[in-house]
Amino acid sequence: MGGARQADATPHASALIEGLRDIGYSLETAISDIIDNSVTARARRIQLITETYSDEPYIAIIDDGVGMTEDELVAAMRPGSQNPLAPRDKPDLGRFGLGLKSASFSQCRRLTVVSKKGGQACAAIWDLDDVAKQNQWSVQLPDHVAGIPAVDHLGATGTLVLWQKLDRLTGGVSYNAAKRAEIINQRIAETERHLRLVFHRFMEETKPLQILLNGRKVLPLDPFARRNSATIMDPEERLALLGGDVEIQSFTLPHHKQISKMDWEDIAGPEGHLKSQGFYLYRGKRLIVYGTWFGLCRQSELTKLSRVRIDIPNSMDADWKIDVKKSSAQLPPIVRDRLKKVIERIQAGSKRTYNKRGAKLVDQERLPMWNRIQADGQIRYRPNIEHPTFVSFAESLTPELQRGFFNCIALVGASLPIETVHADMAGTAEQIVPDFVDEDALAQAVHATLSVLLGAGKGIKEIMSLMKDVDPFRSAWEDTQRIIDATVETEEKQCSPC
Repeated sequence: MGGARQADATPHASALIEGLRDIGYSLETAISDIIDNSVTARARRIQLITETYSDEPYIAIIDDGVGMTEDELVAAMRPGSQNPLAPRDKPDLGRFGLGLKSASFSQCRRLTVVSKKGGQACAAIWDLDDVAKQNQWSVQLPDHVAGIPAVDHLGATGTLVLWQKLDRLTGGVSYNAAKRAEIINQRIAETERHLRLVFHRFMEETKPLQILLNGRKVLPLDPFARRNSATIMDPEERLALLGGDVEIQSFTLPHHKQISKMDWEDIAGPEGHLKSQGFYLYRGKRLIVYGTWFGLCRQSELTKLSRVRIDIPNSMDADWKIDVKKSSAQLPPIVRDRLKKVIERIQAGSKRTYNKRGAKLVDQERLPMWNRIQADGQIRYRPNIEHPTFVSFAESLTPELQRGFFNCIALVGASLPIETVHADMAGTAEQIVPDFVDEDALAQAVHATLSVLLGAGKGIKEIMSLMKDVDPFRSAWEDTQRIIDATVETEEKQCSPC
């Protein structure tokens, strides 16, 4: 081979640094990336401060970690400050050495970092407008830190990350301060839930990480509802691989009847339980990806209670193809095979939670209003014409009227709006409730059912247990119980000797 010449291909600072803005961060993933650095710096308290109404709005993230010297700060401000192939300490949440810069530039044009260590404070500034003019890879190093917004919140050691010139956050609204503040505040509110979820395990530790948003403590959000006694937790599995151990644990969330409405909606999030089911991948206890089955199965209503925790160490980043934003990953083939088996098992558990409840609704001993008929690969729901309410009323009719009455019931059953019910169940099952029954109709159903069950030799306690599990009695139980008590009391008075 002949010789080869070389040419300087150093990237233009102004072009490349603008390109770093468009890696694909959202506000929540950007702030999470900054907090990763704080956790790596052994911070125990992180403050998120937002100033949205002033002419120069800003966002500040302040921690009480170990801090940096000026040399360490300049190195940290360098894009690509650490080789992603280099081994990292176990608690290190970093990836490429790009996070501080790319996350910040995705939201603002001016990044200021102030750090305190060993009693000394230092600062460095990236201003993209200056870089555009000078086209040089150089940061500003102010002589003094006084006057920098939020710097007073820094303690003896720690770091302040300050975002100014929030051009990406304001939605193009710069002329109307109130509208601009409204937009930023809405985004911050969305970010709070993300932080509660992504860092929940750090906030649940014995010595918890504290995250404060404008002075208010952010509470952890456990996506597995482990404190609820109805949550089903499978044993933890460990998969030993060359790059480290993968831990897997499956959870089946409680049915929405077994959890408070507020907690149910909290762990569901804005997209609901259907979109929140699946794998929850943690890297060093930090949530990376959630609400996906990684293409191994489809999201469905029956499996929406299934969630699987997967823990990987930071030594497996390349195997899982963790991206710069730490918000996407891919399954290694050996893990994919194991998770297929996990899915089969946890789907069965989630289905049991719903099917067990469904079985009660069609259990013949409970005299349901509807029968579930499964035959020839099809499932039909048909009104139970042997229900005491129907039978007792039919007995009071002439044969001709009886025929018309049962025809009407058959038409109601054949007109069940299956497609609409299916669409509603797939979206918001917890919002579907039985229709209201007035006192007269309820009393008629209670008296007829009570008469049949008493005639079958069942005691009041058993009768009430049976009726409590089926509608219309279950959804109007207080009224049902009152009618039963009144009926029994009346019969006892009639049977007692004068």
